[in-house]
Amino acid sequence: MTQTNDYWQEAFAQLQGTELAPGSQQQLTALLKASLFLGRTLCQQPELLQLVLDKDAVVQAISQPCHDPLSRIELTDEVAIFSKLRRYRNRALALLLTADIYQLQTTEQGLARVSALADCLINSAYHWAYQLQQQQNGTPYDAHDKPMPMLILGMGKLGGAELNFSSDIDLIFTYPGHGETRGGRRALEHQQFFTKVGQKLIAALHQATADGFVYRVDMRLRPFGDSGPLVLSFAALEDYYQEQGRDWERYALLKARVLNPDQQHAAELQQLLKPFIYRRYIDFSAIESLRRMKQLIEQENRRRNRVDNIKLGAGGIREVEFVVQTLQLIRGGRIPQLQQQSLLKALQGLVEHEMLTPDQAAELKSDYLFLRKVEQALQGIDDKQTQTLPADPSGRAQLLATLNIADWPALHQQIVDTMARVHQQFKLVIDHEDSPEQEELGVGRLLLGSQLAAADLAEQLEWLDTASAIALVTDLQAFRQDCQKRSVGPRGHEFLSKLVPVLLHLIQTEQADTLVLGRVLGVFRQIMTRTAYLELLYENPPALQQLVKLCTQSGWLAEQLARYPMLLDELIDPEQLYRVADKADYQDRLRQYLLRVPEDDLELLMEILRQYKQAQQLRIAAADISGALPLMQVSDHLTWLAEVVMEQVVALAWQQMTARYGLPVGATDADRGFAVVAYGKMGGLELGYGSDLDLVFLHQCDSLDSTSGDKPIDSRQFYLKLAQRVLHLATTRTNSGVLYEIDTRLRPSGNSGLLAIHIDTYFQYLQQEAWTWERQALVRTRLIIGSERMMSCFWKIRADIIQQQRDPLQLRNDVTAMRQKLRTHHGSADDDVKYSAGGIVDLEFISQYLVLAHGHSYPALYRYSDNIRILDAAGEAGLLSAEQVTALQQAYQLLRGWGHRLTLAPARVPTESRLADARSAVHQVWQILFP
Repeated sequence: MTQTNDYWQEAFAQLQGTELAPGSQQQLTALLKASLFLGRTLCQQPELLQLVLDKDAVVQAISQPCHDPLSRIELTDEVAIFSKLRRYRNRALALLLTADIYQLQTTEQGLARVSALADCLINSAYHWAYQLQQQQNGTPYDAHDKPMPMLILGMGKLGGAELNFSSDIDLIFTYPGHGETRGGRRALEHQQFFTKVGQKLIAALHQATADGFVYRVDMRLRPFGDSGPLVLSFAALEDYYQEQGRDWERYALLKARVLNPDQQHAAELQQLLKPFIYRRYIDFSAIESLRRMKQLIEQENRRRNRVDNIKLGAGGIREVEFVVQTLQLIRGGRIPQLQQQSLLKALQGLVEHEMLTPDQAAELKSDYLFLRKVEQALQGIDDKQTQTLPADPSGRAQLLATLNIADWPALHQQIVDTMARVHQQFKLVIDHEDSPEQEELGVGRLLLGSQLAAADLAEQLEWLDTASAIALVTDLQAFRQDCQKRSVGPRGHEFLSKLVPVLLHLIQTEQADTLVLGRVLGVFRQIMTRTAYLELLYENPPALQQLVKLCTQSGWLAEQLARYPMLLDELIDPEQLYRVADKADYQDRLRQYLLRVPEDDLELLMEILRQYKQAQQLRIAAADISGALPLMQVSDHLTWLAEVVMEQVVALAWQQMTARYGLPVGATDADRGFAVVAYGKMGGLELGYGSDLDLVFLHQCDSLDSTSGDKPIDSRQFYLKLAQRVLHLATTRTNSGVLYEIDTRLRPSGNSGLLAIHIDTYFQYLQQEAWTWERQALVRTRLIIGSERMMSCFWKIRADIIQQQRDPLQLRNDVTAMRQKLRTHHGSADDDVKYSAGGIVDLEFISQYLVLAHGHSYPALYRYSDNIRILDAAGEAGLLSAEQVTALQQAYQLLRGWGHRLTLAPARVPTESRLADARSAVHQVWQILFP
């Protein structure tokens, strides 16, 4: 059915064969004009037609409790089960939507009924999936010898029994305890049994068929997100939230509700979660957590250019939820009545305990229900999860018809007024301080707007010498001309006219070089047509101050901010900007980024990965250049960041490949039989800004049999395609650039070798065919992605190769020959601290030589892959004196620091004399080892 203005006529024509009562044609036309979904459902289930045209019958139908639609279907008839679930869902939603259009139920009643329908269908699918596995694999039992259930936690609006008309459902699966099934063909661990139940349940609800879908299921709120197990035991769930639970997960769990209540186990689960969600003390940290989450939403709105969004926009549904949930978290640990999943029930409790006045709560409730009513109507148009007001006349007409309202301007104004009231209450709760009015700076306004010559205007800048003043005015005039050539718009001009005077004032007070103005204006040029970012800088003075500070300290950072304006969001909170994370925090931040992205939107996933990497790299660079992060830790953080990002890339590639081809022989989602080995700087935990990643892909597949999917391929070919997919996801250039440049030439046989090779072949090559330089490269390797099984296998291979006894003279000759080859190829100019005598390569070759020459005697030499710890081990083994170790380590840190500084701020690199001293120290040791 086409989605044009006459879509309803197609549906009407298709239903013409049904006999209609007098006057019903006009009634039917009104329904069809209101909703594409309703038209589709009536065409698929024409027996509904007479029912939706009878208001009394509609009221009677929606008042009936839901029943199990699968009660009379054979367990193994999956096609029939999937069809019945979808048709039942569409029928029920069609009746509820009709009731909304006829105004036969309140918004509260509609939300409750949509939620009750979801509970019914989820439970029906669960019972089918459980019984199917029970039939095949036996029954899990608890400690009391009773069949053990899998408990389903409904999150968000489903948990609060206030579900959207066409919503994703966020679920978490858990079970009481470990054990094995009994009574089946073979015993299964409970974890395996419930994983199979969960997988079948998701397929029953999520999979799209000719009858549509039941619910889009999102499992990413579970512990560890996509990388975590699908189902966890109560004990594992408790351990995770106690040890690793994040603030945003407290907000998520606040609305968690067991959808298939087994009284004993459900009560146990809720008690288990309660200490994590609610604190015993008054918890004002919830407000700061809220600010951070709201900031993430605002960033996403700017990045995706969201406008007219009644959920995520300022004053939208999410802000009502934040107000209520924050107050719940602050005092909910001491006031059990506030421990409610339902927002409306929680509002009542907040009034009773004087955390909101009756008037405040009444206004919030009224505004919330109005916005939810509009949201339900928006989603009822075409069964899509949208909260954005339509911009086209036909979409607006459909919304008006669904709401039974005639006037679009009046509706839009009511929405605007409602969201303004909500936002005001939101700001009061989080104690948000609006940016103070900026002082009107007359000189700045004059410079930006005047047509006078540069020399005349330069006289106004008394704090600069004449040449600098003229250069500054010239930059401003060029910027003004650029603004005139581009479609900046009135609002953009308004903010630029406010921002530039403030910028000049900041440059003056910071006594910054006039070069800084050019750098900041370079950022402004990139965002002048994106008013949201201009507004961000004006409304957040600390962000503008940080922009000036970073542009003062580093031209590279200025270029990054100009190239990727979304990084400006990172400047809002200076404390967070300069606070770097540990590896677990990088994983958690990435998980939060990806939660906002639909799993099937590959293009957006690739963008978000790149944006995340750039944002974290900006934080590392800011901490680096401010002196908050020592050199060794800079490389650690850049390496951790790359590992976390590449782990996600591999997981995404695996998900896409298995969805298309199925699993290769011997592989599972938990143990893919695939590994990524890092060489070079990444292997040595020594990444710099902009470093390439040297990677080798390994697999453990011994079978030539086909994969398990609908489009099977040779299992070994699967791994080749998987490696290619990883490269595609990482190296494709999008609007946000390349994730990482990846070099795979260090694999056996280089570019002529297979992209993904069997780990046994890898070992054989290193043992029998590899050149000495390839074994040198092995010293700086780590397996960064792979199962424990592959990790163990790789480290054994690495140890076996490195600890082989070698002819000392031959090894020394091979190392010096390769060193000379590199020097000939790259040159050896005195200012080249990498390849010149005593440079970084010489120092790395010293470490690698010591490991290969003495690894068989001193295993500690190859325990680590980074040069600093290798040198420590060489000193402890007596291969280098304490003075030599210290001299080499200090030289290495200085030379690597030079590389970082050269990228960030060339003017701040070490002096030539210090570099010369460092190279001299390295060269002295080189001459001793390689006379």
